[in-house]
Amino acid sequence: MTKMNTDNRIFSEINQILDDSPRLAYVRSFGCQLNVSDGEKIKGMLKKLGYGFTEDETRADLIILNTCAVRESAEDRVFGIIGSMKKLKELKPSLIIGISGCMTAQSHISERIKKSYRQVDFVVGTSAIRSIPGLLLDCLKGRKFGMDIEEYDDFSESVEQVRSCSFKASVPIMFGCNNFCTYCIVPYVRGRERSRRQEDIVAEVEQLAAEGCKEIMLLGQNVNSYGNDLGEKNAFPRLLRRLNGIDGDFTIRFMSSHPKDASKELIDAIFDCEKVAKHLHLPLQSGDNGVLERMNRRYTVEKYLETVDGIRRRDPDFSLTTDIIVGFPNETEGEFQGTLDVIERVKFDNIYPFIYSRRSGTKAAEIQDETRDEEKSARMRRLLDLQHSISAESYKRFIGRRMRVLAEDVSKKRKGYIAGKSNEFIIVEFEGDTSLIGQFVDVEIIDAMNWAVIGKII
Repeated sequence: MTKMNTDNRIFSEINQILDDSPRLAYVRSFGCQLNVSDGEKIKGMLKKLGYGFTEDETRADLIILNTCAVRESAEDRVFGIIGSMKKLKELKPSLIIGISGCMTAQSHISERIKKSYRQVDFVVGTSAIRSIPGLLLDCLKGRKFGMDIEEYDDFSESVEQVRSCSFKASVPIMFGCNNFCTYCIVPYVRGRERSRRQEDIVAEVEQLAAEGCKEIMLLGQNVNSYGNDLGEKNAFPRLLRRLNGIDGDFTIRFMSSHPKDASKELIDAIFDCEKVAKHLHLPLQSGDNGVLERMNRRYTVEKYLETVDGIRRRDPDFSLTTDIIVGFPNETEGEFQGTLDVIERVKFDNIYPFIYSRRSGTKAAEIQDETRDEEKSARMRRLLDLQHSISAESYKRFIGRRMRVLAEDVSKKRKGYIAGKSNEFIIVEFEGDTSLIGQFVDVEIIDAMNWAVIGKII
């Protein structure tokens, strides 16, 4: 029996058992945009089974928590939520509870859930979400606990996604990671790199463009290595060029981009393709070669700056953002100063800094760290102060310019204003009404702060 026939049989049996009665599902995704995309696919499968959706778990007949494992604090939070659902199960014995995502891809976590959280009916790993209907059917037939945490290459191409936004969409182009940065758990919970077929990605983007989607975010742990597992060199720049040729008025973004694989071909594609945003998120993590080596990042500060200089020679205003880890185990004052020096030189439009958080199961977790938490916090404050001053000055360059902005939501700071992002990934706020949300708007910039610019509609 083919996979499709098996799926159809499972869906048919579930619908027979539920007898077309109304049922609601509560699906909550934690963590990164890849997880959010997985959650949208889970909703797609449940929609096919006849489930509606609720944001109130007390009304749900089915609860699925789609978990994140990047930080232990995230796992602790989810365990707390799972524990609180014991009461829900007592009040509603027919309630089915499932746990999916990166946490459950760790066998010791899945076994802990099975042993200690009897209110949970099934767990499913990151690449096994296609197993959810089968596990759900087993639960409906009275099975006490189900589990599938195997690693599959099936990308669920046939699964309809229930997207959370009508004008912005995420499109995974690959899954897993081969880099094994010493602080990161991702390769252990999402497996090795597996690239989707280019034809499937193109078809998905064509459909989104035809539906009027305005922003398409290509996702992968390292999009620059897309196609390497298929034996294709520079496959990602070629994919960008092909997507750029699709009809429609939309912007293409992508993340994350590993500096060691940021090739000339990639930079050429960004500048050549009018639909590809003129912004690059290039995680630095540290401005010291010794720390980068201990992180197993496989590039040097000099290599990173060479990439930045190549971009800035072509466009001095090109928008760059980055990630920074403060307080990697035994980071010295001199090593931290190296990070400040790089930030001062590059002048990123924005940074996303994190104080290092020990993650069990990673190489860095085995290092005895002598740096005090108070010192790490003090360094974070210095880093933020520096970036705030850089952004406050840098954003002034946009005053008097026209920016094309995708209106995304009402401003949380100014009544009567709309907030969105420019092509350069700069937050722009301007006076306007909610009818503009989901549209591109031309805005003249009249003021700048250290986190956003203010404009008026042209």
